[in-house]
Amino acid sequence: MNRYFLLAAVSIATIAPLRVSADQKIWKPVQFAIVRFNEDAPKSWNIYHGEKRGVLLVRLWKRFMLVDLKEQEVYEVDPEKVKPAGENVEWSPGEVSGQPVETSEWKVRDVGLVQRVRFRFGKNGSFLEIQLPLLPNGKTAY
Repeated sequence: MNRYFLLAAVSIATIAPLRVSADQKIWKPVQFAIVRFNEDAPKSWNIYHGEKRGVLLVRLWKRFMLVDLKEQEVYEVDPEKVKPAGENVEWSPGEVSGQPVETSEWKVRDVGLVQRVRFRFGKNGSFLEIQLPLLPNGKTAY
């Protein structure tokens, strides 16, 4: 019985570090995207996509946000935990804060070959607009 317990403990100890490193995600830049903040183009921004569709990592100046388009939620991301890796970034979605940022006035619509997502931070805050390219069949690319 003790032999099985020891074997299980050793297995868990060797598998746990692999699971943590596998949880690290590589986020790639979204090509041909456009960001507008209060009707102006910010000087420093980027949008990254992971493996899951409809979930984006948005960098706006020095701030990072996880934007879930399907759930219409935005989460703050600690910029210290996002690591540059060439043109990509490394970040684990498990490190997102518990509560979403308050947002309102979500509008998602297709404008030609672009999907436009626009929402307001809070009830009277700033607007963030994200324009993402659509595939020729009209489906989202990211």
